[in-house]
Amino acid sequence: QVQLVESGGGLVQAGGSLRLSCAASGSTFRIHAMGWYRQAPGNQRELVARLISGSPTDYADAVKGRFTISRENGKNTVFLQMNSLKPEDTAVYFCNVDRWNIETMSLETYWGQGTQVTVSS
Repeated sequence: QVQLVESGGGLVQAGGSLRLSCAASGSTFRIHAMGWYRQAPGNQRELVARLISGSPTDYADAVKGRFTISRENGKNTVFLQMNSLKPEDTAVYFCNVDRWNIETMSLETYWGQGTQVTVSS
């Protein structure tokens, strides 16, 4: 099992910045990917940014050039630096981890509890 604890959400004016953090603990070996998704009211959950082992970083088109995902070296903490925020970025942001289960040879997906980001115009 992997436990995810998020922090850093809040209320910010348009054009402002926020930094989200997600710390993973528990069975964190063989992590395949760490990332962030978001869900606005009435919408489906969507990918924001994701770090995948051995692959280029994946960003949603809507956040390219404004958001940066990073991982603390040697630790299981992932960050999302969000700059030039827009009202349409308002959503609950969820941390996500995919981990390989070598016993079942499958990926296990874990989610954080979510943190609210609200951008006022």
